[in-house]
Amino acid sequence: MNQQPDPDKRLPSRRIADDLRSSIESGDLPAGGKLPSERDLAARYGTARNTAREAISILQSEGLVVAQHGRGVFVRPRMPLMRLGANRYSRRLRAETGLSPFRIEVMKQGRTPRTECRSVTKEQPPADVADRLGLAPQTSVVRRENWYFADDEPVQFGVTYIPVNVAGDSPLASEKTLGKGSIYARFEELGYPITRIREEISARMPNPEEITGLGMPPGVPVIEVVHTSLDAQHQPFEVTRFVMRGDLNGLDYDMPVED
Repeated sequence: MNQQPDPDKRLPSRRIADDLRSSIESGDLPAGGKLPSERDLAARYGTARNTAREAISILQSEGLVVAQHGRGVFVRPRMPLMRLGANRYSRRLRAETGLSPFRIEVMKQGRTPRTECRSVTKEQPPADVADRLGLAPQTSVVRRENWYFADDEPVQFGVTYIPVNVAGDSPLASEKTLGKGSIYARFEELGYPITRIREEISARMPNPEEITGLGMPPGVPVIEVVHTSLDAQHQPFEVTRFVMRGDLNGLDYDMPVED
């Protein structure tokens, strides 16, 4: 009797990855669940360990699993950290909690926030930022770089640009720690209450520095949010470019529809 050819033309590594992906999508391998070891996968599929390792790398490149040194490979939790665009800048919430927008939304979602201001400098902004702020070319601004963590995992960073005439000699121009209510409380004290925002959202692949700083797995994009704050006269007084891990963040906007 002639042996029938195997109709499955997939590479062994791809077949293993497809089976594991199906198990993740069906819930047989739940969020936080540990994948079989390379040795176990190789034995199960009759392949070399290198083939099993390649299959796991495929899933890592898709952002489905994460390797933890010394522990194994685990299914990444599906629930993203949501950016609550409609009320994250609420004056009432800021007054009640004394917290920054990021800390408010992370704590709302049952996680532990942490922020690091890594630098406060004066320099010329990128051309697109100067345009959003209505500044003449080669005008200096205060540049603040902040990194954001949820449960000690880096999830995003933001670079804030503030016109020098807005920041003046306030803590915004020199201090890394801004105190109760954080940056928007300091703006309000200077006569710049945030009354309207504009947020431009796009996605792209990360650059090498972003991959390293955010600890990103291969193949995962970043979400870029360019935020502009406007005062009561609808004049821009701050622009922040947020870069967010696409596998750990989501966006949730609830707003009225204009006529």
